[in-house]
Amino acid sequence: MSQVGNSGDTYWSYMGFESRVEWCACFVSWCANECGYIDADVIPKTAGCVSGESWFRARDQWQDGSYTPNPGDIIYFDWDKPETNGQDRITDHVGIVERVEGGYIYTIEGNSSDKVSSNTWAVGYYEIYGFGRPVY
Repeated sequence: MSQVGNSGDTYWSYMGFESRVEWCACFVSWCANECGYIDADVIPKTAGCVSGESWFRARDQWQDGSYTPNPGDIIYFDWDKPETNGQDRITDHVGIVERVEGGYIYTIEGNSSDKVSSNTWAVGYYEIYGFGRPVY
């Protein structure tokens, strides 16, 4: 939460990029590294949503979008896109679940309006693709 409002420079630089990239996964990886979770193999170090999803699936730590998450779970989204007339079943965005209360998921997400943002989603919202469930 201390990162809310920050731009992406710190996070894409952490991943080795010299200029701006889509950085939501970079942010999640940076946060995980700050907590020691990269070295502990709890959360993957990745700059891509698809590779993060694959990492959790390979470890049987994946739940679909109907799951009610826990704080610390990694939330993945599949946005509607005009070019595909809807969703394409490929993850487009990722964030961190802060808490779940009253049927809503509160998240911290990098690259949300090009900054770190707090967001709120209804449990079961159709663009929530699924969740990585780290074993902390």
